[in-house]
Amino acid sequence: MDLAASRRQLWQESAGIAVSAAGFGFVYGLAAHGASFSPVEAMAMSLLVFAGAAQFAAVGYVAGGLAWPGVIVLTALLNARHLLYSAALAPWLRDRPAPERAGMAHVLTDEAFALSIAHFQRTGRADRRGYWIAAIASTFIPWNLATLAGVTLGGQIADPSRLGLDVVFPAAMAGLCVGLITGRREIVAAAVGATVAVVVSLAVGTGVGIVVGGVLGPLAGMLVPKAVAHEQAPIGTAASAEHYSMPGVPHAAFEEAEGDRPQDGDPRP
Repeated sequence: MDLAASRRQLWQESAGIAVSAAGFGFVYGLAAHGASFSPVEAMAMSLLVFAGAAQFAAVGYVAGGLAWPGVIVLTALLNARHLLYSAALAPWLRDRPAPERAGMAHVLTDEAFALSIAHFQRTGRADRRGYWIAAIASTFIPWNLATLAGVTLGGQIADPSRLGLDVVFPAAMAGLCVGLITGRREIVAAAVGATVAVVVSLAVGTGVGIVVGGVLGPLAGMLVPKAVAHEQAPIGTAASAEHYSMPGVPHAAFEEAEGDRPQDGDPRP
């Protein structure tokens, strides 16, 4: 896709995500107020930590009197998925200076990853401006503004849970995941991962549940036989290169490689 057209689509997608980020940030502000955080403390966490669900967990741990080492370890487990996000983005951004990549890492979220990687795939190239649009416009700004509103207005809302804002984030992430499904393996991975994550989270804790679900879900997907997977973009094919748009590898190279593979009855080794 043309870069300008892809950026226009990115702005449209970011606008939709911004609504969910604002709703989720408002709920966080309410939670921080309920845990006796001051507006300065709540805003400092949103600006300096900026970790979404981990901020909710941290607020609960602090309110429960958990020591800071425990808070750090548990929230680190909750955000372990960012290792995968950053590894997936690294090939696209490897030519950027280290300080800039550090800034990009600070504002990396689930939404920023999904939006930016889709934008890179559409254009077949990295786009620094596109990444900042995906990270800053879609999440960072609305999250922090909503945090300020939530922690400021928290005392004026008698029962925040009645607003039903706690479903905003899961619904937004479910919508982002739909575009990543290319076959039955992804469906199995998503179903198993979600089920395991919920069960383990209820039994042990949210941080452990997310990590265990994130590990066992893909493993379950890999067990689906290739014959019944019905993948639209099998790994190692031109369709896979088109879908995931690996940087620096033209799709034609995959098509040529597939054409050079021995066919049934071909005497070539």
